[in-house]
Amino acid sequence: MPALFAALALAPMPAAAQGNPEPRNFVFAGGSSVEEIAPLLADPSIEGVQIVYSWRQLETGEGTYDFSPIERDLAATEAIGKKLWVQLQDRFFRPQDRLLPEYILTEAQYQGGLARQYDNPGEGRPVATGWTAMQWNPHVRARFQALITALAEHFDGRIYGINLPETAIEPKDGEEGDFDCDAYFEAELENALFARKAFTSSHVVQYINFFPCEWNNDQGYMERFFDTAVANGIGLGGPDIVPWRQGQMKNSYPFFNRLQGQLPLIAMAVQEPTLTYTDPATGKAFTRQEFVTFASDYLGVDIVFWSEEAPWFGQDQ
Repeated sequence: MPALFAALALAPMPAAAQGNPEPRNFVFAGGSSVEEIAPLLADPSIEGVQIVYSWRQLETGEGTYDFSPIERDLAATEAIGKKLWVQLQDRFFRPQDRLLPEYILTEAQYQGGLARQYDNPGEGRPVATGWTAMQWNPHVRARFQALITALAEHFDGRIYGINLPETAIEPKDGEEGDFDCDAYFEAELENALFARKAFTSSHVVQYINFFPCEWNNDQGYMERFFDTAVANGIGLGGPDIVPWRQGQMKNSYPFFNRLQGQLPLIAMAVQEPTLTYTDPATGKAFTRQEFVTFASDYLGVDIVFWSEEAPWFGQDQ
């Protein structure tokens, strides 16, 4: 990390425009440790940190778990009076990242465990090929839910929250196993319900942005997922706050706007790719205030996970 935060004189996070309360602020640290971003957490307006832990990192063999990375980060956040938020990652955005336990990648019933997918991370960037766990395979899904159970037994009420990653995937033709759009939707819904049941004290959030095979709720997936979340006390969120962006406005954003008062928590991120988007009206990158105003007034966001790469944190861009 750069020498970075030499003057950690961070300007206060802006207040939301009148209407909804100001979102609370966490740092999105990706795979960094708490120690690596400690200067950022010294800002009193930052309540905690969201850290991504891959499935492979936490399950080293079938039913053998190593939660020491979470324990280390939890101890570090508690020592400075901050909160830890866990993102449990089962999909990956680089070809080399096949981060599922080895037994799932090799044993026959899991069909290889991973399916290739396309990803377009940010504005003006090339499409990259990554991987997603075959959650539509019931054997893969059962092992993922076993991991959720183990995490809840160790950390429910100790971590501030946990989220499952975004619903958007774009499987690569011919390499997706027995992928089926309905089966994928049902698997994501089942995992979110399972996590909510397993964690009774910590917040549970499902990131929801797009579904394969759907646009503008034409399959009813988006509506059904939001309705189920409201009925079962599941928080929702997403990896990108991009004001008024057409793709999101045709998918999850209107549901956040309509149901914000009925969801237990809305937690959304401004990650590094999000920072590449520009305001079509000005041709310039969105400002921090523009992110906050849209998040609070339109989406009803309760927590923003800010990328450690955000220029207002004083890092070199």
